[in-house]
Amino acid sequence: MILRCGRRQLDLTTPQVMGILNVTPDSFYDGGRYTSLDSALDRAEIMVKEGAAIIDVGGESTRPGATPLSLQEEIDRVIPIVAALCKNFSVVISVDTRTPQVMQEAIRAGASFINDVNALQAEGTLAIVAEQQVAVCLMHMQGEPVSMQQSPYYEDVVHEVKDFLAARVRTCLAAGVAPDCIVVDPGFGFGKSLTHNLQMLNQLEQFRSLELPLLVGFSRKSMVGSVLGLPTEQRLYGSLALAVLAVTKGAALIRTHDVRPTIEAIKMTMGVITI
Repeated sequence: MILRCGRRQLDLTTPQVMGILNVTPDSFYDGGRYTSLDSALDRAEIMVKEGAAIIDVGGESTRPGATPLSLQEEIDRVIPIVAALCKNFSVVISVDTRTPQVMQEAIRAGASFINDVNALQAEGTLAIVAEQQVAVCLMHMQGEPVSMQQSPYYEDVVHEVKDFLAARVRTCLAAGVAPDCIVVDPGFGFGKSLTHNLQMLNQLEQFRSLELPLLVGFSRKSMVGSVLGLPTEQRLYGSLALAVLAVTKGAALIRTHDVRPTIEAIKMTMGVITI
């Protein structure tokens, strides 16, 4: 379970945490908090000190109902912060984007992980990742962020999502992406109803058949709010419960806004299940 991120290697024998750094004005939880370079660096420093193995920088909100961002706006938001993070911190720096030009510029700035909600389906993205040999997370999303939650439908959500990810992995391997650079993400909350999300979590171990590290992200999402009836700022404990369940079912990377509590929950869980 060694993930190759450019010249770096990340040991996923024990589950690791990816800290979320949204440099957007409109993300559902932390939008507007870290749009300046100084505030982003301060937040990243906290997450690194708390133990994040990866800092994931996002410049375009992919929350349900979000509208696409222009290319130049995304570059202007993301690239200076990625460059500063790579200069100041030794952890893996990821960019959360589906745009090939942003991927290219972020890699030039030092990023070594591409977190793509579109699973490298945009023209040119496969070639960039294959050539640069950075790590990539292939995520499943039904539809587009602006409309993905209007009427998601599956005959069998686990089977269909797993088949999609398997097909994208085959495409990546055929294009020259190294197998030890690939992570998969079933995409909780991306074109799925609450029932779909809970079904996927209940059967998360089914994704082990892909034989690749599994990344999951539940942090403060609406699935937590729907079950608990709580607003985003009160969804930490529910998010931790889902992270613990995911780790017991084989997740190797947990993407979260709350690094220290998640790491402590993972450590406690691993202390029990590895005896």
